[in-house]
Amino acid sequence: MKYIPKQAAVLLLQDGKAFYGKAAGKIGTTAGEICFNTGMTGYQEIFTDPSYYGQIPVMTNVHIGNYGVNKDEVESDAIKIAGMVCKSFNEFPSRKRAEGSIKDYFERDNIVAIQGVDTRALVRYIRNKGAMNAIISSEELDLEVLKKKLAQVPSMSGLELSSKVSTKKNYFFGNPDSPYKVALLDLGVKKNILRSLSERGCYLQVFPMKTSFAEMKKWNPDGFMISNGPGDPSVMKNEINTIGEIINSGIPTFGICLGHQLIALASGIPTFKMHKGHRGINHPVKNLITGKSEITSQNHGFGIQQEEISKAKNVEVTHVNLNDHTIEGIRLRDKKVFSVQYHPEACPGPYDARYLFDDFIKMIISNTDSVSPKASKKALKSQA
Repeated sequence: MKYIPKQAAVLLLQDGKAFYGKAAGKIGTTAGEICFNTGMTGYQEIFTDPSYYGQIPVMTNVHIGNYGVNKDEVESDAIKIAGMVCKSFNEFPSRKRAEGSIKDYFERDNIVAIQGVDTRALVRYIRNKGAMNAIISSEELDLEVLKKKLAQVPSMSGLELSSKVSTKKNYFFGNPDSPYKVALLDLGVKKNILRSLSERGCYLQVFPMKTSFAEMKKWNPDGFMISNGPGDPSVMKNEINTIGEIINSGIPTFGICLGHQLIALASGIPTFKMHKGHRGINHPVKNLITGKSEITSQNHGFGIQQEEISKAKNVEVTHVNLNDHTIEGIRLRDKKVFSVQYHPEACPGPYDARYLFDDFIKMIISNTDSVSPKASKKALKSQA
């Protein structure tokens, strides 16, 4: 195999720190908020997760692209990351199921990346300094020019991004003959959330993020799902109001990640920008209701304020992060509403938390008179 020299590339952080490497993916320039993911597998699911829109993940696993790409391992219709940083960008996959290389995949979706970076040093730097904007370029290496371009990139704080990834029109998912109807407010939903609900007997109608409660209620759903998504939840005033109406309807409601944050905001609990966020598939969380712990898949840079929960009499903490004790789950004492900060659907990640979908189904059953015991039993059987 003939060696082809790689084009030089640079990663410049907002505080002026620069890291050098070689071009990967498309030749060009890209910018966004830099973060790091501690997972050792599942890079294609990570790249296609809409919650990563506007972000540049640093992959802590050394080899990225080693098992290629496959159309069955995506969480949306295209790559959603703004760019990517890695140590080794493997252009020649070694898996029989691979349908293509990561190089072709990135070039097809116009993704600029950088390889050959000391990712251990970079992750330590971000861990200490915190998340910040960054720019990658394989066409311009002049740092002064890049600094000017980076100065034009908006901060993630105060940035609404869900409208960039939400569906533009309603669509259905699952079996129309399923026993339950669930209305899903799409803020950047991952495909495996849809699959996880469908496997448990739910027929879904997925609604764009701007849909009103009245419009969704016309379908007469048995439950509501508030999805994950990117951006700062505190600026999503219309969605907070809509979710407040959903909560007050008394219809069972389950929120994941951004959905969790918006349920908190609709309940009077503020959110905050985290120092570096949680991203990876190995985050330990304790369920305070059962006393059991689980290893979870996470991707978020915002959290809900713990000190404010004690002031809200109807909000109960159900899950906490065992690394930093941040809030990972809540439920409302006077409503059929609960949410988690992490990703129970995984993809990538462990299946420890998939019981939460079963809990949602149980909540729907307890609130629905029209479901037969036979259908209920079938729907509760886990397909994981």
